[in-house]
Amino acid sequence: MRTLFEHDPALLGAPSPQSRPDRVDPRLASGSQPWLREALVDLLGEELVLHRASDLVRYASDASPYRHVPQAVVTPRTAEQVAAVLRLCAQRGITATLRAGGTSLSGQSQCDGVLIDVRQHWGGMTVEDGGELLRARPGVVLQHANSVLARHGRRLGPDPASASAACLGGVVANNSAGMRCRMERSAYATLRHVTFVTPNGTLVNTEDPDAEQIFAQGEPALARGLMELREEILADEELTALLRRKYSIRNTTGYTMKALLDGTTPLEIFKRLLVGSEGTLAFIAEVVMETIEVPAAAGICWVHLPDTSTAVDFVGQVRELGPEAVEMMMSTSLVTAAGRMPDAPRAWLDLPEGAVSILVEFGGQSEDELHALAEQTRRVAEPHGPLLPVEIRLDPGFQRMSWKVRSGLSSDLALNKPAGAVNVNEDVAFPVEVLGQAVRDLAGLLRHHGFNDQVVGHAAYGNMHFTLATHLDTEQGRARYAAFMEDFVHLVVDVHHGSLKAEHGTGLNMAPFVEREWGPRITQMMWRIRELADPNAVLGKDVLLSHTPGIHLKDFKLDPVAHPMIDGCVECGFCEPVCPSRNVTTTPRQRIVLWREMARQEAGSPLTTALQQQYQYDAVETCAVDSSCAHACPYGIDTGAVMKELRARQTTPAGRRLASVVGQHWQWAEGAARVAVGAADVVQQRAGARGLAALTGLARRVISPDLLPSVPGPMPRPARRLPRADGTSQPDGTSQPEGAASGPGQATAVYFPACVNRIFGRDPDTVQGMGLAEALVRVSARAGRPLWIPEDVPGQCCGTPWASKGYVAGRDERQEALARALLEWSEQGRLPVVVDATSCSHAIIQEIPKHLGGDLAERWSRLRVLDATQWANELLGSLEVGTRLPRITLHAGCSATHLGITDAMESLCGALAETVHVPYSSACCGAAGDRGLLHPELVESATRQERDDLGDSQVFVAANRTCEMALRQATGKPFESVIFTLERLTRPGD
Repeated sequence: MRTLFEHDPALLGAPSPQSRPDRVDPRLASGSQPWLREALVDLLGEELVLHRASDLVRYASDASPYRHVPQAVVTPRTAEQVAAVLRLCAQRGITATLRAGGTSLSGQSQCDGVLIDVRQHWGGMTVEDGGELLRARPGVVLQHANSVLARHGRRLGPDPASASAACLGGVVANNSAGMRCRMERSAYATLRHVTFVTPNGTLVNTEDPDAEQIFAQGEPALARGLMELREEILADEELTALLRRKYSIRNTTGYTMKALLDGTTPLEIFKRLLVGSEGTLAFIAEVVMETIEVPAAAGICWVHLPDTSTAVDFVGQVRELGPEAVEMMMSTSLVTAAGRMPDAPRAWLDLPEGAVSILVEFGGQSEDELHALAEQTRRVAEPHGPLLPVEIRLDPGFQRMSWKVRSGLSSDLALNKPAGAVNVNEDVAFPVEVLGQAVRDLAGLLRHHGFNDQVVGHAAYGNMHFTLATHLDTEQGRARYAAFMEDFVHLVVDVHHGSLKAEHGTGLNMAPFVEREWGPRITQMMWRIRELADPNAVLGKDVLLSHTPGIHLKDFKLDPVAHPMIDGCVECGFCEPVCPSRNVTTTPRQRIVLWREMARQEAGSPLTTALQQQYQYDAVETCAVDSSCAHACPYGIDTGAVMKELRARQTTPAGRRLASVVGQHWQWAEGAARVAVGAADVVQQRAGARGLAALTGLARRVISPDLLPSVPGPMPRPARRLPRADGTSQPDGTSQPEGAASGPGQATAVYFPACVNRIFGRDPDTVQGMGLAEALVRVSARAGRPLWIPEDVPGQCCGTPWASKGYVAGRDERQEALARALLEWSEQGRLPVVVDATSCSHAIIQEIPKHLGGDLAERWSRLRVLDATQWANELLGSLEVGTRLPRITLHAGCSATHLGITDAMESLCGALAETVHVPYSSACCGAAGDRGLLHPELVESATRQERDDLGDSQVFVAANRTCEMALRQATGKPFESVIFTLERLTRPGD
């Protein structure tokens, strides 16, 4: 396959006639400087050093408005390796920055020195003391941690909107708070122990009985200096009182100076200072955090009010009811959400401009308690003139939707920025007793300077957010922004005695104003702490504290127009934890970052050439095009669809003709594939899986690794022939499954077995029995719902193999042919259609309708298509499950997520087992049809976290054959369709 650059040099990036001011220096085309690359490789090995142009550019952006290109990126595996990198940087006079999830909104996770990625190899967690403690490494995603803790009825206290992507290292280092995080639940309050590495290389675990001595011996000047500062503060009653007052509300401006009051020894003080230090004092290698109990019941009330003043007054009253969270946002965000989210209330579409919506979450021990709180909320809201009825919703689906709306709020504000503007996301805290006036004053100040006056956020804690969309590439724009910041600081510090930063960390954009909030004496103490901990000034250049004038006005990223499907990306990083290629090449955010850089470069730039060549494998070939990123993105940006488009542009006329011919003769192609699987099975039985892998590896080297699949693990047996519907014997001598319908007249549904299940059979280690089609036919008949399999099913396909490879015409041909066949088989929609692979169900239900037109589209709208797991749930009421299994491990997969049937899958498994175990990182497995066979490293990357959390189950189930094969290869566990377990456990007499 030709690379994108060979196909069309202007395909990516649409180079500008002249370079943009924020472009990366074209001389970076060759990557890191040789001396630095060699030094780091000598230290860590080639595998852990990223030095190509593509590597440096993709790490240059985070969720903040800034952009700095690192000189090199390293992905160390151990604390000792991190210490070695820091020592090297100190010796060579280079700065270093620690980066985990990259969700920082203030520029804390980027640098122009050595960037240390502490996400990729820093996962892993352990639940201790029955769930009351969590031991975790810095790369653990907060939402994953909470998923594991939920099995014990617990969760962590910090609760930022970025929980689906933020990692615990960053949560602690920034003292992130969020929606439900009261002061006693903060990272500062709940951090029990920490293991850290200082810039000097001292490794300390605070659990160690000798930790104080190790710290004092390794960092003698730091230990002495901290005690001296503590004594100075305690000797000054006025200073002590100021610190206690300032930390009575959320405050992450500068270092957490209350640590000098709360800690009584050097290590106790330093441990507390690490919280909110933004990676400038040490590397946090492990944390032990106290957890909190999850309420037995939870419910959400939406209260929609006419304006900001009314909303703030309501917040002050409803806070007295003790809600878990009170989130204030402009109703325009809900109008937007209702327009794009099918499960959002339609009534939101009619909310007027200027209205304010408040999400109130209550927790309790029973539903009755929640209904009583809802009634009190209604009474509180009534005098304020709610625009819609106030009611509490207890269903989990509605609550997930509501929190997704809230979590995407910053993206909502950023997405609507003017062309060419930069978004600066700020957060501030006010004492709750002045919140009403403070919010009104802040909104007025925003209007005065010509900015969007939406002030939103965690109203229960006085922690509000706003977004500045400003043009910082002009002198006028910078002057306007600078004038606003001066007025803003005065309003917050002098007028309302608040905090300039509440939970996002100081970062680059507020570093110049730390002294303005704290005064010269405390600020000098902060500098003293930083110099004692990092005497060589290695960590976090200009982050939190800075002597660089106007640092907050420099190095902004100015997003160019690159592609309509990705131009709305705010680079928040929410997509990264679900991306299959996140641990091997690039993530959706990084694919977009690279594309944008190519758009910044002028025509003929050597950097564009280098990036385009590297983009082929890094972005296009190793994208699973599963669109999980679209589901995770607050605004549904589908980078996978863009990669499909690029693949389509790469195809040649000859390739497109061949793809169409293969589709037109798909019956013969699938027959040949089944023969090939059978031959592979014979080789596997004689030479073993390794022998088969070696044979296919040789063939791939001779033919093409992009055409011939690999065999990274045991291959399944070939599929059995489909059951015949006329009662005759099977070609293999077996009889027709009991209860199969002999035609549509006797059937309650049409059964369309996916071609992947017509080719691949059961796991080689499973006792050979009936195939999937036989199992589904039998269990359906047992429930009194007979299925009919049309005889002309072979040769039909949903078009996914063509779509994923970019053969658009072939996809359309296959999808139209299948649409006509399904309508004919179902008697124009009289019978529902059941499909036995979630990826095919997804294509048929959600993709085929997009490509139909005219009369065919109208007739298609009458058809009801169900995935086999949905069908099985309908059967449950007519089946008797015998002895339930103790435990089932379920992999739902990306297609089930797109279809919205993961709850149905869990419900089905819950009827078959006492415990349903869902791995915390159960997203796309990386199979992506044959993509995981062409690039097995994609499966390894996608399943890295999942395979560590499989649990000790009797059965491992999924609902898509290629996913089951990939999981088998990655985990060694025989994943198979849940239909087999359903059929076995509902047999009469079993």
